[in-house]
Amino acid sequence: MSQKHTSKGKRKTETEQQKMKVKLLPLALGILLMAAGAIGIMHSSNDSDQWSVSDGGILSFPAIKNIDYSSNDISAANDADIIREVSFESSGSQIAGLIRIPESGTNVPGVVVLPGAGVSKEQQTTVPQLLSSLGYASITIDQRNLGGINPQGDLALYINGTEPVEYMMVHDALAAANVLGEQPEVNGSDIAMLGLSNGGRFAIIATAIEPEIKGVIGISTSGYDTDSIEVNDNVNMNAYRFYRSIDPDNYLGMISTRRFVMLHSVNDSIVPYELALRTYDKAEEPKVLYPINGSTHGYSRLMADDIQKELEIMFQ
Repeated sequence: MSQKHTSKGKRKTETEQQKMKVKLLPLALGILLMAAGAIGIMHSSNDSDQWSVSDGGILSFPAIKNIDYSSNDISAANDADIIREVSFESSGSQIAGLIRIPESGTNVPGVVVLPGAGVSKEQQTTVPQLLSSLGYASITIDQRNLGGINPQGDLALYINGTEPVEYMMVHDALAAANVLGEQPEVNGSDIAMLGLSNGGRFAIIATAIEPEIKGVIGISTSGYDTDSIEVNDNVNMNAYRFYRSIDPDNYLGMISTRRFVMLHSVNDSIVPYELALRTYDKAEEPKVLYPINGSTHGYSRLMADDIQKELEIMFQ
């Protein structure tokens, strides 16, 4: 584990209930699994032309190429970067995104930015601005439900053979990577993922299932530790498979040979540092975890140098 920072950062802490909610998620999932088994829920056939889940709980999609999109340059007079609004189709919906390209950018690498829950593309400005200053293009998207999730509701969709919203959000990230790579200023062969909080979970899964993605940076995120759930006769295996399919921990081995990077405040106010460390320990090399002093949940300026270094490694 890399130790890089000693400076202190500050942020108002969130409620202890929010932290406890994250800590207890594996237990809650286990209870839901037993409840599903008790009432005899059976998984029906899904729309296999659009998505599928393996017996091991690995989500996959058909190849995502040549995404139709519309765009409109909206660069401000006082901003040297190219700012471009885009809208593209993904899993039956139009997804809005903001592309930022460095001034005079030519054949530059690109980064898909997935904000945390409750954060819109317009609110997530600091990270794209940082990336542009480092010479990288980015696309930041408005995630469905603004990144909010409902695992229990998605389980019901999965059981009925309907695409869960979390699967759509992974597809959105992959479609965004395709759209970013299609920009004339961007090298479509050099695309990485960066996600914050919930967005980090989707970034990890998307990177795992698309081998052309160069690597992933997860900020203030973690997996769900579903492999710690005891599987017995009371557990419905279809429900268990679904919960495994939305757990980033289940995909870590698929990222190996590409770079897996985590940055996490040691006193994170929402996702405890020990949860990030647990996910990091499950990942395979090449990997690095940067513990950041402070309690900030999400991006901190103390992370800028590490992000710069790691992207240079990913795109070298």
